[in-house]
Amino acid sequence: MSGDVNSSVKNSMATKGPGANKPGDQSIASIAIGAGFTELVGALSYVDDELDAGLVDLFLNGTDQYTVFAPTNDAFLALYEAFEVDEITEIDAGLVLDVLFYHVTEGRRASNSVVPPMKPRKIETLLGVSFSVDRDAMITAVGNTAYIVAPDISASNGIIHVIDAVILPIE
Repeated sequence: MSGDVNSSVKNSMATKGPGANKPGDQSIASIAIGAGFTELVGALSYVDDELDAGLVDLFLNGTDQYTVFAPTNDAFLALYEAFEVDEITEIDAGLVLDVLFYHVTEGRRASNSVVPPMKPRKIETLLGVSFSVDRDAMITAVGNTAYIVAPDISASNGIIHVIDAVILPIE
C-alpha cells in the first residue's frame, strides 16, 4: 500500500474496527480526499466530468449508505501499467464508471458482514455484478483478485475497506 495513503488512513478521524457500525463524522469522499486516495478521487472526477455521473457529490454530500472497496494509489498505478496508459483519462470513461460501480455496494457493511468465517461470501455491487470474499479477506473478482488491507473505516455515509488492487468486472 502506498505510504501516504496508509499513514493518512491510520491517522484519519474515521472510526475503525468494532465501532465501524457507527457513522463517522466525515463523508466517504472527504476521507478519500484527506487520506490521499488521489487516483480514486481522480477517477471519480473523471467520470463526473465526462459522463456527468455525480459520483463525487454522491459520496461527498449524499446521505445514502454505501460500502466502498477503495483501491490504493499503487493499485491504480498497477492498473495503468496493465492497460499501458499513464493516467485514468486514457481509459474510456464508461469503462471507468463500470469499474467504480464494481467497487461499491449498498448499505453499511462492516468487515464482519463482508469477510466470512468459513465459505466465501458473494458481494453484490452497484454494477449488478458480484465478487466474492473469502475468510482471508481475499476478493475474487471477475477479472482478478485483491486483498482487503485496511477494513472498517467508518464514514458518515458508509464504510470504506481499503484494497490492494483495482478489481475488474471484465476478464
